[in-house]
Amino acid sequence: MVTSVDRGIGYAELHCLSNFSFLRGASHPHELVSRAHELGYAALAITDECSVAGVVRAHVAAVKQGLPLIIGASFTLACGLRLVLLATNRRGYGQLCRLITRGRRAAGKGSYVLTRDDIEQCLSLPAAAGSDCLAIWLPADAGEVSQGHWLQGCFADAAWLGIELMCDGDDRRRLHRLSELAAASGLRAVA
Repeated sequence: MVTSVDRGIGYAELHCLSNFSFLRGASHPHELVSRAHELGYAALAITDECSVAGVVRAHVAAVKQGLPLIIGASFTLACGLRLVLLATNRRGYGQLCRLITRGRRAAGKGSYVLTRDDIEQCLSLPAAAGSDCLAIWLPADAGEVSQGHWLQGCFADAAWLGIELMCDGDDRRRLHRLSELAAASGLRAVA
C-alpha cells in the first residue's frame, strides 16, 4: 500500500519486477528491498506481472529495513494496454487480488487474460470518490491516445503515463514522444 515518507533522496521505484515474474525479473523480493534501502529510496513497489506472490517476502524484508513497501502488479490487457496498478489501501489490495484471480482463471496455467471490462468491474471503476488503486500506463513508444483517455476516464487523477528510460541511446527521442503522448491524453507523466 502507498505511504509517504522522507528518506533522503525522495525517490520511489514504482515498477519493479522480482523473480516471481518468470523470465522478466531476476532478483528475489527481499534482495530488491535490501538494495532499495541501501540506495536510500523513499519506498519500493513490487509489481510482478499479474501476481502478488513476492510481496510477503518483500514485506518481511521491508519491515526489517524500515522501508515502505508499495504493493502492486503489472498487466498487459488483451487489447495490448500495459499498465501498473498500485494499491493505496486494504480495499485496493483486495481489488487487485480479485483482478489477478479473474485473469488467472480465464487462462491456462502460467498465463492470464484480462480486458478493460475486467479492470472496471474488479476495481469498481469509474470511482466517483477516487480509486483505491493508482494506475500507471506503460505505452509503447508511439502509444494510442485512446488508451490514455480510457485510463483517465476510469481513474481520473489517479492515473499517470509512466516514462521508463532504457539507456539505449534513444532515450531523448523516447522521452519527447512519451511527453507528447502524456499531453495529448491529458495524463501527467511520472518517471
